[in-house]
Amino acid sequence: MKYVVIADELRGRIARGELPPGARVPSTRRLATDHGVAMATAAKALALLGQEGLVRAEPRSGTVVASRERRGSQRGLTRDRIVRAAIEIADAEGLAALSMRGVAARLGAATMAPYKYVTGKDELVLLMADAAYGERGYPENPPPGWRERLTLGGRTLWSLYRRHPWLAQLAPITRPLPLRNLGLHAEWALAALAELGVDAATLCDLHVLFFSYVQGIAIHLEREQHALAASGLSEEQWMDKQAPAMAPMTLGRPVFAKMLRELGETGYDLVLEDIFESGMRALLDGLALRFGR
Repeated sequence: MKYVVIADELRGRIARGELPPGARVPSTRRLATDHGVAMATAAKALALLGQEGLVRAEPRSGTVVASRERRGSQRGLTRDRIVRAAIEIADAEGLAALSMRGVAARLGAATMAPYKYVTGKDELVLLMADAAYGERGYPENPPPGWRERLTLGGRTLWSLYRRHPWLAQLAPITRPLPLRNLGLHAEWALAALAELGVDAATLCDLHVLFFSYVQGIAIHLEREQHALAASGLSEEQWMDKQAPAMAPMTLGRPVFAKMLRELGETGYDLVLEDIFESGMRALLDGLALRFGR
């Protein structure tokens, strides 16, 4: 398999010191060009090295060689270290790339060592989610007014989903995860919504509406990561490539055609951050109108 060959070459360069700890590893695009393979194949090679703990994703720097300390040894293995390593893998490569074997390799531990602390992947994912939701909290003195507090709650959740794109993928809104730290965010939102003076059933409905809105937008964060890794094309490049196929969609649909034509003339970037903020304002405007607040 070609991705194994690429991984073997990089592994050898790391072992020989040609790529020392902290050095930037060739990008997915560079590997694809040098080896004459698809971007997805090159990305799979880097993912394999990441599972082995040899490389890691570094914000704004790309993929770099992990330090020997990070590769570590089995000594000092703890549940917290296992959870942190698993979060790093999921952040860089997505939840689908997570495995108990990969976590062990990242920590430089024996394959079965993590099972002494975690029963399996299902429990590990719950521990990861609880840890992630616990990374951000709220001020002791909340801002005045239900709208300001709910805005802060939405932005806090959004920031966590931006940091951990896999987090929004875990469970449908109808089956909430029993996580202590998720309860912190629920309490903050419920306390704000309670100021609308509604009964318990309505309060629950409004909280589901609010949380599902934030989660619904955030779901696309990891999907975009996967699409980029699989196609090797940015969102803009993908849209340019799809332009001919979009034409039949607009036949007999004048508003659709006019919108695309104008966007082609003025330019348009679909920014999830902007859509999230705009949608949250609209949602809160609707609540204010409905409940006279």
